[in-house]
Amino acid sequence: MAMNLKPAPWSVPLTEDGFARHVRACNNIRLPADRTPLWIGAGQVGWLAPAIAAALRDHPKFRPGPTGLLLTDPAALPDIARTLSQQGLYRWRDEAFDVRATIDGPVLARIDRGALPAFGIQAQGVHVNGIVTRPDGPHIWIGRRAKDKALDPGKLDHIVAGGVPAGLDAMQTLVKEADEEASIPADLAGRAMPVGVIRYTMLRNEGLRRDVLTCYDLELPADFVPVAADGEVEAFELWPIARAAETVRDTDDFKFNVNLVLIDLFIRRGLIGGAEATTLAAALAGTAPV
Repeated sequence: MAMNLKPAPWSVPLTEDGFARHVRACNNIRLPADRTPLWIGAGQVGWLAPAIAAALRDHPKFRPGPTGLLLTDPAALPDIARTLSQQGLYRWRDEAFDVRATIDGPVLARIDRGALPAFGIQAQGVHVNGIVTRPDGPHIWIGRRAKDKALDPGKLDHIVAGGVPAGLDAMQTLVKEADEEASIPADLAGRAMPVGVIRYTMLRNEGLRRDVLTCYDLELPADFVPVAADGEVEAFELWPIARAAETVRDTDDFKFNVNLVLIDLFIRRGLIGGAEATTLAAALAGTAPV
């Protein structure tokens, strides 16, 4: 992850521990905890919640693995997940995600998005910093999530963000989500530049989040105004980047993982520097604790 540690003229005075607390909040569990490893073939793909492990221990499609449980018929996983959802163990999302042992490994199975936290399966997402360069410094488009969203309603968010569904890669997802969420044309969305990967392991109400976020910067024309298209975003506002940094540092107004992507942006733009930037960058990459 490239870093520019030279202080910017609009750099933000630091509040002790303000940024680091978000990184710690997104890494609040050390596995295995009470979770059971889930295997497909020779690859461990997940960490089963206790209720899920108990429901699957005597299932005919599972047997003991190297540790934990081994799924013997990967094609059966969607139906198994549907049955457990009907039993009230998690919320069905009706959106298939690929199951891999590593984020860049082969697809071993598919499962509904709602089952990912219960099964502790790694998921990939994309997040886009929508940046406008103005004479008074860089600005960033901020979205506010709709109040009827099931997860994190009303929280501040990126101009574009979303999970990578089955059959798509990160850039294909970015272009799709850009059109659906912010009415960004495909030719403009396709100019987004990959800037890094962020990893975290977090226990939330919905279960275990093992997410890998592919992050992009998208330079937008000064006259472009995003328009919410699919109802997931209530409104967009263009903020000076310093205001975004102060909000991340001092509040919990942003959706939990958006904080991490913005912290990476602040490091690269010089709003966070020195030893703090080095420590935070390593934590965001998953190579060191914070």
